[in-house]
Amino acid sequence: MRETCTSGPVRGEGGNILTYSALRTGPRAGPSGTLAGIGLMLTGIAIFSFNDALGKWLLADYSVGELLLIRSVAALILLAPFVRNAGITAFTSAPRPGLQVARIALSALEVAMFFWAVSWLPLADTVTFYLAGPIYVTALSVVLLGERVGLRRWTAVLVGFAGVVLALRPSAASFTLPALIALGGSFFFSVMMVTTRMLCETADTVLIAGQIGATLLFGAVAAPFGWVTPSWRDFLLLSLFGVLSIIALACVNRALKLAPASVVVPYQYTMIIWAVALGYLVFGDLPDVFTLAGAAIIIAAGLYIFWREQAQSRHKPAGALHP
Repeated sequence: MRETCTSGPVRGEGGNILTYSALRTGPRAGPSGTLAGIGLMLTGIAIFSFNDALGKWLLADYSVGELLLIRSVAALILLAPFVRNAGITAFTSAPRPGLQVARIALSALEVAMFFWAVSWLPLADTVTFYLAGPIYVTALSVVLLGERVGLRRWTAVLVGFAGVVLALRPSAASFTLPALIALGGSFFFSVMMVTTRMLCETADTVLIAGQIGATLLFGAVAAPFGWVTPSWRDFLLLSLFGVLSIIALACVNRALKLAPASVVVPYQYTMIIWAVALGYLVFGDLPDVFTLAGAAIIIAAGLYIFWREQAQSRHKPAGALHP
């Protein structure tokens, strides 16, 4: 079967929560492949969630710049063999170089904003804001990609935005700087995902290396401000932070190769369960009813948009209106 570019929520490199990435669909998986795909997706999301909690814990002693610098170096070391196998030509011949640069700049911004937000906010709150990524992407795709979205999907977008407002808590006092940073980061993240759709023919190694390289550059610039020399234990934890992100990403990517995206992608919403559990067990944070209700609404809207998109891609001809 010829591989094609499509879209679906995917967990990305860095503290990123839900993303839309360029996926490639292959032959239909058998029962064993589907089961393995589900298991790998659940494993990848669990590792990402533990990694986010580890990052939040490390930020009590180290700056965002230092955190990103060390984790990016460790991640690039692990990724180096794949970069070498891809060769320099894969990078120099990557399509639309201007858009490639814009994408990696957006990646560095959103990762930094995620960790700035999570250093102040409970883990579940920050994750909830990022869960709205697919909703933002649907709205942005109309403007940036010229996609046509019908009434039912626009309704889901509006319902998802209502969930975001509810998670913020319905009062002016709730619009704190960390919450606004998290919202801004999730928006930048969504713009980055739309650009990823536009670059879906770019090799996976090039896309991932670009994201890690961007965070490395940001960390190198920001780390000297507030640098704290880590102990050997903390240095190993900071390095582990980068290694785990690559392992988790590999699990998610492999899951999407073994099983249909429509089967495995919804399992990524288990991240909110991990965020609530780890937030309570590690940091003593218990989300309030507004956060939980907002997360439930956002998840419902995101799942509807995703499943609707999958159904339309199977049954509608190109350019048809998506109701």
